[in-house]
Amino acid sequence: MNELLIRIESENPIEFYGINDRNLYLIKKNFPKLKIVARGDTLKVLGEQEELDVFEKRILALQNYFSSNGRLSEDVIEQILTGNDSHLNASFDSKDVIVFGNNGIIVKARTANQKKMVESAKQNDVIFAIGPAGTGKTYTAVAMAVRALKNKEVRRIILCRPAVEAGESLGFLPGDMKEKLDPYLQPLYDALYDMIPAEKMQYYVENRVLEIAPLAFMRGRTLDHAYVILDEAQNATAGQLKMFLTRMGTTAKFIITGDLTQIDLPRNHPSGLKTAAQILAGIPGIDFIYLDGSDVVRHKIVRSVIDAYAKLTENEK
Repeated sequence: MNELLIRIESENPIEFYGINDRNLYLIKKNFPKLKIVARGDTLKVLGEQEELDVFEKRILALQNYFSSNGRLSEDVIEQILTGNDSHLNASFDSKDVIVFGNNGIIVKARTANQKKMVESAKQNDVIFAIGPAGTGKTYTAVAMAVRALKNKEVRRIILCRPAVEAGESLGFLPGDMKEKLDPYLQPLYDALYDMIPAEKMQYYVENRVLEIAPLAFMRGRTLDHAYVILDEAQNATAGQLKMFLTRMGTTAKFIITGDLTQIDLPRNHPSGLKTAAQILAGIPGIDFIYLDGSDVVRHKIVRSVIDAYAKLTENEK
Protein backbone atom coordinates (compact mmCIF):
# COMPACT_ATOMS: atom_id res chain seq x y z
CA MET A 1 0.00 0.00 0.00
CA ASN A 2 1.35 3.41 -1.00
CA GLU A 3 0.95 6.80 0.65
CA LEU A 4 0.16 10.22 -0.86
CA LEU A 5 0.25 13.57 0.95
CA ILE A 6 -1.63 16.51 -0.56
CA ARG A 7 -1.56 19.98 0.95
CA ILE A 8 -4.80 21.96 0.73
CA GLU A 9 -3.82 25.39 -0.59
CA SER A 10 -6.25 27.52 1.41
CA GLU A 11 -6.00 29.94 4.32
CA ASN A 12 -8.84 28.02 5.93
CA PRO A 13 -8.92 24.33 4.93
CA ILE A 14 -12.22 23.94 6.80
CA GLU A 15 -13.90 25.87 3.94
CA PHE A 16 -12.51 23.32 1.50
CA TYR A 17 -13.67 20.38 3.65
CA GLY A 18 -17.16 21.91 3.94
CA ILE A 19 -19.60 22.36 6.80
CA ASN A 20 -19.40 19.30 9.05
CA ASP A 21 -16.82 17.92 6.58
CA ARG A 22 -19.55 17.48 3.95
CA ASN A 23 -17.18 18.01 1.01
CA LEU A 24 -14.63 15.66 2.52
CA TYR A 25 -17.34 13.02 2.91
CA LEU A 26 -18.22 13.31 -0.81
CA ILE A 27 -14.54 13.01 -1.74
CA LYS A 28 -14.19 9.86 0.35
CA LYS A 29 -17.42 8.46 -1.08
CA ASN A 30 -16.10 8.79 -4.64
CA PHE A 31 -12.86 6.95 -3.76
CA PRO A 32 -14.01 3.99 -1.61
CA LYS A 33 -10.81 2.01 -2.26
CA LEU A 34 -8.65 4.68 -0.65
CA LYS A 35 -8.18 5.52 3.02
CA ILE A 36 -8.35 9.32 3.26
CA VAL A 37 -7.47 11.16 6.47
CA ALA A 38 -7.56 14.97 6.86
CA ARG A 39 -4.99 16.44 9.20
CA GLY A 40 -5.17 20.22 9.23
CA ASP A 41 -4.22 21.46 5.77
CA THR A 42 -2.96 18.05 4.62
CA LEU A 43 -4.74 15.04 3.18
CA LYS A 44 -3.07 11.72 3.90
CA VAL A 45 -4.19 9.10 1.38
CA LEU A 46 -3.37 5.38 1.42
CA GLY A 47 -4.04 2.91 -1.38
CA GLU A 48 -2.87 1.35 -4.63
CA GLN A 49 -0.70 3.61 -6.80
CA GLU A 50 -3.09 3.60 -9.76
CA GLU A 51 -5.92 4.82 -7.56
CA LEU A 52 -3.65 7.41 -5.93
CA ASP A 53 -2.68 8.82 -9.33
CA VAL A 54 -6.32 9.31 -10.30
CA PHE A 55 -7.13 10.82 -6.90
CA GLU A 56 -4.24 13.29 -7.10
CA LYS A 57 -5.29 14.53 -10.54
CA ARG A 58 -8.93 14.96 -9.49
CA ILE A 59 -8.21 16.62 -6.15
CA LEU A 60 -5.86 19.15 -7.78
CA ALA A 61 -8.62 20.05 -10.26
CA LEU A 62 -10.99 20.46 -7.31
CA GLN A 63 -8.47 22.76 -5.61
CA ASN A 64 -8.13 24.85 -8.78
CA TYR A 65 -11.88 25.35 -8.86
CA PHE A 66 -11.96 26.23 -5.15
CA SER A 67 -9.12 28.75 -5.56
CA SER A 68 -11.01 30.50 -8.39
CA ASN A 69 -14.47 30.48 -6.81
CA GLY A 70 -13.96 30.31 -3.05
CA ARG A 71 -16.63 27.63 -2.64
CA LEU A 72 -17.56 24.09 -3.64
CA SER A 73 -21.01 22.72 -4.37
CA GLU A 74 -22.03 19.07 -4.41
CA ASP A 75 -22.65 19.27 -8.17
CA VAL A 76 -19.16 20.64 -8.84
CA ILE A 77 -17.52 18.00 -6.65
CA GLU A 78 -19.40 15.22 -8.44
CA GLN A 79 -18.61 16.68 -11.85
CA ILE A 80 -14.87 17.00 -11.25
CA LEU A 81 -14.45 13.71 -9.41
CA THR A 82 -16.54 11.59 -11.79
CA GLY A 83 -16.49 13.45 -15.14
CA ASN A 84 -14.23 12.63 -18.06
CA ASP A 85 -10.71 14.05 -18.26
CA SER A 86 -11.78 17.00 -20.43
CA HIS A 87 -13.56 18.43 -17.38
CA LEU A 88 -10.26 18.65 -15.50
CA ASN A 89 -8.91 21.19 -17.98
CA ALA A 90 -12.01 23.37 -18.02
CA SER A 91 -11.60 26.88 -16.68
CA PHE A 92 -14.13 27.63 -13.94
CA ASP A 93 -13.20 31.22 -13.14
CA SER A 94 -15.16 34.42 -13.75
CA LYS A 95 -14.22 34.39 -17.44
CA ASP A 96 -16.76 31.59 -17.85
CA VAL A 97 -19.68 33.77 -16.75
CA ILE A 98 -22.11 34.06 -19.65
CA VAL A 99 -24.63 36.41 -18.09
CA PHE A 100 -25.61 37.76 -14.68
CA GLY A 101 -29.24 36.82 -14.12
CA ASN A 102 -31.97 37.66 -11.63
CA ASN A 103 -31.68 37.41 -7.83
CA GLY A 104 -27.93 37.03 -7.94
CA ILE A 105 -27.96 34.08 -10.36
CA ILE A 106 -24.65 33.74 -12.18
CA VAL A 107 -25.01 31.75 -15.40
CA LYS A 108 -21.73 30.24 -16.52
CA ALA A 109 -20.38 27.35 -18.53
CA ARG A 110 -20.31 24.63 -15.91
CA THR A 111 -18.84 21.77 -17.93
CA ALA A 112 -16.18 21.37 -20.59
CA ASN A 113 -18.71 20.83 -23.37
CA GLN A 114 -20.85 23.78 -22.32
CA LYS A 115 -17.69 25.86 -22.54
CA LYS A 116 -17.12 24.46 -26.04
CA MET A 117 -20.57 25.77 -26.99
CA VAL A 118 -19.66 29.27 -25.79
CA GLU A 119 -16.27 29.22 -27.53
CA SER A 120 -17.71 27.80 -30.75
CA ALA A 121 -20.22 30.66 -30.98
CA LYS A 122 -17.31 33.07 -31.35
CA GLN A 123 -16.13 31.30 -34.51
CA ASN A 124 -19.29 29.81 -36.06
CA ASP A 125 -22.72 31.10 -37.04
CA VAL A 126 -24.52 27.76 -36.77
CA ILE A 127 -24.03 25.49 -33.77
CA PHE A 128 -25.62 22.12 -33.14
CA ALA A 129 -25.59 21.10 -29.45
CA ILE A 130 -26.58 17.44 -29.21
CA GLY A 131 -26.86 15.49 -25.99
CA PRO A 132 -29.14 13.91 -23.39
CA ALA A 133 -31.51 15.62 -20.98
CA GLY A 134 -30.03 17.72 -18.20
CA THR A 135 -26.76 18.63 -19.92
CA GLY A 136 -27.60 22.34 -20.07
CA LYS A 137 -27.93 22.60 -23.86
CA THR A 138 -30.98 24.85 -23.88
CA TYR A 139 -30.03 26.83 -20.79
CA THR A 140 -26.56 27.61 -22.12
CA ALA A 141 -27.93 28.53 -25.55
CA VAL A 142 -30.51 30.91 -24.04
CA ALA A 143 -27.84 32.50 -21.85
CA MET A 144 -25.65 33.11 -24.90
CA ALA A 145 -28.59 34.73 -26.70
CA VAL A 146 -29.39 36.97 -23.72
CA ARG A 147 -25.75 38.03 -23.50
CA ALA A 148 -25.67 38.90 -27.20
CA LEU A 149 -28.82 41.01 -26.79
CA LYS A 150 -27.45 42.82 -23.73
CA ASN A 151 -24.20 43.51 -25.58
CA LYS A 152 -26.20 44.86 -28.58
CA GLU A 153 -24.67 42.23 -30.86
CA VAL A 154 -28.22 41.40 -32.03
CA ARG A 155 -31.53 43.25 -32.01
CA ARG A 156 -33.75 40.36 -31.00
CA ILE A 157 -33.95 36.78 -29.78
CA ILE A 158 -36.12 34.19 -31.48
CA LEU A 159 -36.77 30.90 -29.71
CA CYS A 160 -38.70 28.06 -31.29
CA ARG A 161 -39.57 24.40 -30.89
CA PRO A 162 -41.38 21.78 -32.95
CA ALA A 163 -44.90 21.39 -31.50
CA VAL A 164 -44.49 17.63 -31.17
CA GLU A 165 -44.79 15.63 -27.97
CA ALA A 166 -45.31 11.94 -27.27
CA GLY A 167 -48.95 10.93 -27.56
CA GLU A 168 -50.34 14.46 -27.78
CA SER A 169 -51.67 16.77 -30.47
CA LEU A 170 -52.24 20.52 -30.34
CA GLY A 171 -55.80 20.09 -31.52
CA PHE A 172 -56.73 18.16 -28.38
CA LEU A 173 -55.36 20.79 -25.99
CA PRO A 174 -57.78 23.39 -24.56
CA GLY A 175 -57.52 27.16 -25.09
CA ASP A 176 -56.42 29.54 -27.83
CA MET A 177 -53.23 29.14 -29.87
CA LYS A 178 -50.99 30.74 -27.23
CA GLU A 179 -52.43 28.54 -24.50
CA LYS A 180 -51.97 25.48 -26.70
CA LEU A 181 -48.32 26.34 -27.39
CA ASP A 182 -47.16 27.51 -23.96
CA PRO A 183 -46.69 23.99 -22.49
CA TYR A 184 -44.31 23.14 -25.34
CA LEU A 185 -42.32 26.33 -24.87
CA GLN A 186 -42.23 26.35 -21.05
CA PRO A 187 -38.57 25.22 -20.78
CA LEU A 188 -37.56 28.29 -22.78
CA TYR A 189 -39.64 30.55 -20.54
CA ASP A 190 -38.05 28.96 -17.46
CA ALA A 191 -34.55 29.76 -18.68
CA LEU A 192 -35.47 33.33 -19.65
CA TYR A 193 -37.06 34.07 -16.25
CA ASP A 194 -33.72 33.25 -14.62
CA MET A 195 -31.92 35.82 -16.77
CA ILE A 196 -34.31 38.68 -17.58
CA PRO A 197 -36.45 40.65 -15.06
CA ALA A 198 -40.21 40.10 -15.49
CA GLU A 199 -40.92 43.73 -16.44
CA LYS A 200 -38.24 43.70 -19.12
CA MET A 201 -39.46 40.32 -20.39
CA GLN A 202 -42.91 41.80 -20.89
CA TYR A 203 -41.44 44.80 -22.70
CA TYR A 204 -39.34 42.54 -24.93
CA VAL A 205 -42.34 40.36 -25.83
CA GLU A 206 -44.64 43.32 -26.53
CA ASN A 207 -42.03 44.96 -28.78
CA ARG A 208 -41.01 41.69 -30.49
CA VAL A 209 -37.46 41.95 -29.19
CA LEU A 210 -38.14 38.50 -27.79
CA GLU A 211 -40.20 36.06 -29.83
CA ILE A 212 -41.14 32.54 -28.84
CA ALA A 213 -42.90 30.53 -31.52
CA PRO A 214 -43.40 27.02 -32.89
CA LEU A 215 -41.13 25.88 -35.70
CA ALA A 216 -43.97 25.91 -38.26
CA PHE A 217 -44.26 29.69 -37.87
CA MET A 218 -40.75 30.18 -39.30
CA ARG A 219 -41.73 29.26 -42.85
CA GLY A 220 -41.29 32.08 -45.38
CA ARG A 221 -39.37 34.35 -43.05
CA THR A 222 -35.83 35.79 -43.21
CA LEU A 223 -34.31 35.99 -39.74
CA ASP A 224 -31.73 38.76 -39.47
CA HIS A 225 -29.98 40.71 -36.70
CA ALA A 226 -31.13 37.91 -34.40
CA TYR A 227 -30.01 35.11 -32.13
CA VAL A 228 -32.20 32.18 -33.13
CA ILE A 229 -32.52 28.98 -31.09
CA LEU A 230 -34.30 25.83 -32.21
CA ASP A 231 -34.87 23.61 -29.18
CA GLU A 232 -35.87 19.90 -29.20
CA ALA A 233 -34.68 19.68 -32.81
CA GLN A 234 -34.78 15.87 -32.72
CA ASN A 235 -38.54 16.29 -33.24
CA ALA A 236 -38.12 18.24 -36.47
CA THR A 237 -38.27 16.36 -39.75
CA ALA A 238 -35.48 16.75 -42.31
CA GLY A 239 -37.69 19.07 -44.34
CA GLN A 240 -38.53 21.24 -41.34
CA LEU A 241 -34.91 21.54 -40.28
CA LYS A 242 -33.86 22.46 -43.83
CA MET A 243 -36.62 25.10 -43.85
CA PHE A 244 -35.39 26.48 -40.53
CA LEU A 245 -31.73 26.68 -41.53
CA THR A 246 -32.57 28.42 -44.80
CA ARG A 247 -34.34 31.22 -42.87
CA MET A 248 -30.89 32.50 -41.83
CA GLY A 249 -30.06 36.11 -42.68
CA THR A 250 -26.54 37.49 -43.09
CA THR A 251 -26.32 38.84 -39.54
CA ALA A 252 -27.96 36.00 -37.60
CA LYS A 253 -26.61 33.38 -35.23
CA PHE A 254 -28.36 29.97 -35.08
CA ILE A 255 -28.16 27.38 -32.30
CA ILE A 256 -29.93 24.03 -32.69
CA THR A 257 -30.26 21.80 -29.63
CA GLY A 258 -31.61 18.29 -29.37
CA ASP A 259 -31.47 14.83 -27.83
CA LEU A 260 -31.31 11.95 -30.28
CA THR A 261 -32.35 9.47 -27.58
CA GLN A 262 -35.78 11.12 -27.14
CA ILE A 263 -37.35 11.32 -30.60
CA ASP A 264 -41.17 11.63 -30.50
CA LEU A 265 -41.79 11.65 -34.26
CA PRO A 266 -43.82 8.85 -35.87
CA ARG A 267 -41.67 5.91 -36.93
CA ASN A 268 -42.05 6.76 -40.62
CA HIS A 269 -40.65 10.28 -40.07
CA PRO A 270 -36.87 10.17 -39.47
CA SER A 271 -35.41 12.86 -37.24
CA GLY A 272 -34.05 15.82 -39.19
CA LEU A 273 -31.44 16.33 -36.48
CA LYS A 274 -29.96 12.91 -37.17
CA THR A 275 -29.87 13.69 -40.90
CA ALA A 276 -28.25 17.09 -40.30
CA ALA A 277 -25.51 15.52 -38.19
CA GLN A 278 -24.69 13.22 -41.10
CA ILE A 279 -24.71 15.70 -44.00
CA LEU A 280 -23.70 19.08 -42.50
CA ALA A 281 -20.61 18.10 -40.49
CA GLY A 282 -17.49 19.68 -41.94
CA ILE A 283 -19.19 22.68 -43.55
CA PRO A 284 -17.30 25.87 -42.61
CA GLY A 285 -19.27 28.02 -40.17
CA ILE A 286 -21.24 25.04 -38.84
CA ASP A 287 -20.08 23.26 -35.69
CA PHE A 288 -21.36 20.23 -33.80
CA ILE A 289 -20.92 19.99 -30.01
CA TYR A 290 -21.78 16.64 -28.45
CA LEU A 291 -22.65 16.56 -24.75
CA ASP A 292 -22.90 13.39 -22.66
CA GLY A 293 -23.79 12.10 -19.23
CA SER A 294 -20.74 13.74 -17.67
CA ASP A 295 -22.24 17.14 -18.58
CA VAL A 296 -25.44 16.58 -16.59
CA VAL A 297 -26.03 19.52 -14.25
CA ARG A 298 -29.36 18.38 -12.80
CA HIS A 299 -29.70 15.98 -9.87
CA LYS A 300 -26.91 13.39 -9.91
CA ILE A 301 -29.52 10.62 -10.33
CA VAL A 302 -30.19 11.97 -13.85
CA ARG A 303 -26.68 10.93 -14.87
CA SER A 304 -27.30 7.41 -13.57
CA VAL A 305 -30.61 7.23 -15.46
CA ILE A 306 -28.91 8.31 -18.71
CA ASP A 307 -26.15 5.73 -18.23
CA ALA A 308 -28.66 2.96 -17.54
CA TYR A 309 -30.69 3.69 -20.68
CA ALA A 310 -27.51 3.97 -22.75
CA LYS A 311 -26.50 0.46 -21.62
CA LEU A 312 -29.97 -0.84 -22.50
CA THR A 313 -29.69 0.66 -25.99
CA GLU A 314 -26.26 -0.93 -26.48
CA ASN A 315 -27.58 -4.34 -25.40
CA GLU A 316 -30.49 -4.10 -27.86
CA LYS A 317 -28.21 -3.47 -30.85
